Amino acid sequence: MSIAANIIRFAIKITPNSLIVWVANHVMKGIAELTQFNFDLDARKVYVQSRLYGEDFTIDVVLEDFAVFNDGESYRFILHSARSDRPWLQNILAKFVGKPWKIPALPGFAKPLELMAEVFAARPPVLEAIVHDSSAE
Repeated sequence: MSIAANIIRFAIKITPNSLIVWVANHVMKGIAELTQFNFDLDARKVYVQSRLYGEDFTIDVVLEDFAVFNDGESYRFILHSARSDRPWLQNILAKFVGKPWKIPALPGFAKPLELMAEVFAARPPVLEAIVHDSSAE
C-alpha cells in the first residue's frame, strides 16, 4: 500500500465520530440530524442513526463489506451488505447490494480515484476465508 493510502487510512481512523456527526448535522440542517455514527475501516462497516427533520423516531442503517475497484475500464463501488430498521429503506438498499456501481471518471480525479481504490480495496478471497474462520471460533 502506498504512503498516501496509509496516511488516508490513518486519518480516517483518528477522525473522531463526534466531528463527523457535527459536520454532517451542519450540512444537513433542516433535512436530518445524524444522532450516531461509527465507521470501522478495517471491518468495512458503517453504522448510521439519523432522524429526519420533523420526525419523532430515528432510522438505523448498517453498511458492510464495501469496496472500490478498477475493472480495467472504470472505477466501481460495490456494497455487499446493507440493512435498515425501516422496510421501505431496506427495499431501497436491496437495489444497491451486490451490484458494482460505476464511479464517473471526472477530469483531474484519476489519482484520487486510484487512492480510493487502494484505501477501500476488496479483500482477497483467501483473507476473507481466514477472517470468517477465525470469527467462528
